[in-house]
Amino acid sequence: MNKIERQNQIKRIIQSEHIGTQEEIKNFLSKEGIRVTQATLSRDLREIGLLKLRNEEGKLYYSLSEPMASPFSPDVRYYVLKVDRAGFMLVLHTNLGEADVLANLIDNDDIDEIIGTVAGADTLLVICRNEEIAERFEKDLVLSI
Repeated sequence: MNKIERQNQIKRIIQSEHIGTQEEIKNFLSKEGIRVTQATLSRDLREIGLLKLRNEEGKLYYSLSEPMASPFSPDVRYYVLKVDRAGFMLVLHTNLGEADVLANLIDNDDIDEIIGTVAGADTLLVICRNEEIAERFEKDLVLSI
């Protein structure tokens, strides 16, 4: 099975089940006869751009993301807990494990005003082209959280 087929299987599993861990995804794949290493699975999930959502009971589960039109989409607003700005850079604070997903979403959108992102586990550094852009992005994000 090639990478595209494996990733399509992962998407199918995510759409049909509320799965909260990579181990659960790995078990579902295994039941379908698909063996995958932890490193490959992590890379697949990152490339697919999965989001982690919370159900009514507060339990996390994976969900497929939709492409963002801008960094101010509901997806971004949902995950940003706090915004700080230092000159032309923004620091977005998220829940643990969500910053890298936001980085992938923002980077994949190819937004001219954003040079790039650097993600930690719960902190995302967004590097803007200039201070005015960063200030505008900060105001828009602060108003939405």
